[in-house]
Amino acid sequence: MHCLQYMDIIIGKNKVVMFKKVILAFVAAFACAIVSAQEEPARADGYKYVNASEFPVFGKVAEGTPYRYSRLPASLEGVSRKSVWNLGLNSAGVYVRFRTDAPALRVRWTSLNKHYMNHMSPTGDRGIDVYALTADGWRFVKSGRPSREAVTDTQIIENMIPQMREFMVYMSLYDGVTDMEIAVPEGCTLEGPALDSPSVKKPVIMYGTSILQGGCATRPGMAYTNIISRRLDREVINLGFSGNAKLDYEIAELMASVKDPGLFVLDYAPNCTSELIEEKGEKFFRILRDAHPDVPIIFVEQTPYSFMEFDQELRETLLKKMETQKQLFKKLKSQGEKKIYYIKGDKMVGADGDAFVDGTHLTDLGMLRYADLVTPVIKKVLKKNK
Repeated sequence: MHCLQYMDIIIGKNKVVMFKKVILAFVAAFACAIVSAQEEPARADGYKYVNASEFPVFGKVAEGTPYRYSRLPASLEGVSRKSVWNLGLNSAGVYVRFRTDAPALRVRWTSLNKHYMNHMSPTGDRGIDVYALTADGWRFVKSGRPSREAVTDTQIIENMIPQMREFMVYMSLYDGVTDMEIAVPEGCTLEGPALDSPSVKKPVIMYGTSILQGGCATRPGMAYTNIISRRLDREVINLGFSGNAKLDYEIAELMASVKDPGLFVLDYAPNCTSELIEEKGEKFFRILRDAHPDVPIIFVEQTPYSFMEFDQELRETLLKKMETQKQLFKKLKSQGEKKIYYIKGDKMVGADGDAFVDGTHLTDLGMLRYADLVTPVIKKVLKKNK
C-alpha cells in the first residue's frame, strides 16, 4: 500500500486532500532542490575563482543598475516603458577588464534568463567573449558558449605562455549577466588592468534598435558597437533596445547625464515611423544639445533591408522614413546647428543582401560593413571636435 493511501485511512477523508497537498509540495520542493543542484556546476579543481566585481566594469551609461552588468539605472523602473526596462537588463556592450599571468583561463557566469531566439546564435544571445590585448591591438581569444542552465562554467583557453596579459570579457547581448567569476590556476596573479584600453575618456554613446543592441551577431565581440570600440580604442556605450528605440525622452535624459561624452550617435530610425520621428525627433535631440552644446551628434539613416527590393509597400515606407529623417536633419541645420552630421543608409551594409540573417538583422558580415562605414566618420568627427 502506498504511503498516501495509508495516510488516507488513518486521517480520514476530510483531511486527505490537504495532507496530500503538503506531501506533494514537499516532493516538489525536493525535486527543485535537485534541479538547482544540477544547475550549479562544480568549480574546477586547481583553480581560484575571483568575482569579477573585483575588476572595473565598462560600457555602462550609469551606475545604480539592478545588476552590475545591466544597463539602465534602477531609478528608471516604472518610468521607462516595461519593454524598454526589461531590455535594459540585457548586458549588451558591457565588459570587464583585468590582467593575469596565468597559462589558462576559465569564466563562470550566471544568466538572468534562459533566453533563446530562433535567428541568433546562443553565443551572441547569452554567451560571453574573451579578448586579449596584443601588440596589434585587441585580439579575439575564444567565446564562452552558454550551457542550457542558468550558470555556465567553461574553460576559455589553456597552454598559454605564462606572462602578464590584459584581458577583456564582453557580456551577453540579449540576456542579462547577473554574476561573473574569473578563474585562473592557483598561484597565478589575477588583478585589475594596468592599461586604459579602451580609453574611458569622452565615451561614444550610441542609441538605437535591435541591430545596435547586437542582433544578430554570432558572438558579443562582433556587435558593431564593440567592433567600433576596439577600432577607436575608446569606450562605446550600447543603448540599443530591440524593437523599442522609439525616442523615449527619459533615455535622452539618461544619455545627457553623462558628464563628458565625446559623441552621440542616433540610429533609431528602424524602430520609428515617419510620424514618430516628426513628433519626437527634435525634442529628443534638444535634450542632448541643451545638456552638451559642443558635443557632436551623428544621425544615422534607416538601413535598407534586403527584401525591400521585392516588397514594394515596405520599400515605400522605408524611403518615406529616410526622407523624414533627412528633413529633420535639414531643419536642425537651418536653425544654426553646426556640430551635427548625417550618415546615409543606402550603402551601409552592401547591396548583395548577404549582410542579413532574416532580411532585417545583421550577420557578422553586416556588422563589419556597418563598422567599416561608420568608424571613419566617427574618427573624423572626434578629430575635428578635438
